[in-house]
Parts: sequence; C-alpha cells; structure tokens
Amino acid sequence: MSVKVVLPTALARHTDGQKSFASEAKDLQGLLGEFDAKFPALAKNVTDENGKLRRFINVYVNDEDIRFLGGDTHPFEDGDEVMLIPSIAGGSCADGE
Repeated sequence: MSVKVVLPTALARHTDGQKSFASEAKDLQGLLGEFDAKFPALAKNVTDENGKLRRFINVYVNDEDIRFLGGDTHPFEDGDEVMLIPSIAGGSCADGE
C-alpha cells in the first residue's frame, strides 16, 4: 500500500525541497512516525513534544479534512493523497482598526 504525501513550499523546505513523496503509512500517526525517521526537521515543525499533530497543521485526505473522516485514526487507502497545510492567521486592517 502506498499513499502520496503532498506538502506546500513552507513545509517542503524541511524535506530538502521535496514537495511530494510516497509513504507506506496506514494512518496519520504512522505518517507522523515516518516523518520522525525520514524528515526530523519536518517532524519537529508539524508535531508537538508528545508526537501529536500541532493544532495549526491541517490534514486533507483526497481533499477532505481528516477531522471529518474520523481524525487521527482514519485509515489511509492505497492511492490516497494526503496533504498537510499549515493554517494562516493574523494581520490587521490597513487603517489600524
């Protein structure tokens, strides 16, 4: 079984520029463990001190938010595309309000 992992440029800098790669992970926890072994810099940026996904990282499986598919325990299927997208927040109004 293989899934395709897709990363935006902001995270690909932690994988020596790889924006996508194949994974044999069966679920999100397996994928995060794989990051620990293959891409420690990526793991450090997407997981907390307990190895759990950071709150500001969104995960999509075939364009569906993993939270609506069952969360961390959702099983990946052969050929799935898994995207990790950091949340973007902040900013202010141009006039300071």
